[in-house]
Amino acid sequence: MIGYLALAASSLAYAIGLVAQSVGARRARRTDGVDVTLLARLATDRVYSLGFAAQILGFLLAFVARGTLPLYLAQAGACASVGLAAIGGAAVLGWRVTRAEVTVLAVMTAALLLLAGAAEPSRASDVSVTTTAILTTGLVLCGALCIPAWRARGGVPLACLAGAAFAILAVASRPLASMPIHDWLAEPLTWLTLASALLGQGLLAAALQRGSTISTGASMDAVTMVVSALAGIALLGDQIAGGRTWWVVLGLTMITAGVLAMARVGTVVPNPDDVPAVVAGERG
Repeated sequence: MIGYLALAASSLAYAIGLVAQSVGARRARRTDGVDVTLLARLATDRVYSLGFAAQILGFLLAFVARGTLPLYLAQAGACASVGLAAIGGAAVLGWRVTRAEVTVLAVMTAALLLLAGAAEPSRASDVSVTTTAILTTGLVLCGALCIPAWRARGGVPLACLAGAAFAILAVASRPLASMPIHDWLAEPLTWLTLASALLGQGLLAAALQRGSTISTGASMDAVTMVVSALAGIALLGDQIAGGRTWWVVLGLTMITAGVLAMARVGTVVPNPDDVPAVVAGERG
């Protein structure tokens, strides 16, 4: 039960973080080349810092959930944050939520129920050297693709790379939840988790500068969910309740379709000048 409650709370925290980070990122000066100082500059923005703090809280709660829940459920719950961000944007920033978005949210909710019903709680503690090497190679590849993605038009390429980095984070951090804390410093997965978090945050910030909150979040979450779900089953031995494999297949398909549909119909974050002063962190 604790895992499910942590998962629900993490989705809410991620949604708050996504909205706040998008507002802060779009106010920052944008460059055409790779901007290694972007995160440092955004750290001085109070709204972005609030969003970053919410993302950290979401990660910690998701970390607790991953301790007992398979990644295909844990990451699907994180995907729900895109829909919650749309609702939050409508309530706080006045974004318009369309009927299409409401339909997509209903589909994603049904998918989460399917995945929750198929989930077989388990712990992942034994990770092979091969698995660690695969994850490390994947993160290096994400880093190598940063330059062409930064030069590409729009935020989707960067968001997809952020999704891949966060998928590596999810896979690497799941076994840590079953290990004693005093073993973390000597565990390569700990440093892989931190590196993937840093790279993912940098890519997400850059993507939010170039695209809408919903399209960026949806693209990122679709990649994160699919990659981490497959890796969890193949590399970590995530279990599915007997006779319910098709629930997982259908649920993952619905979630993926939902987040991709949200990228097409999702609310576009307004220009900074249109953001209310209280939300933008300005004083009149």
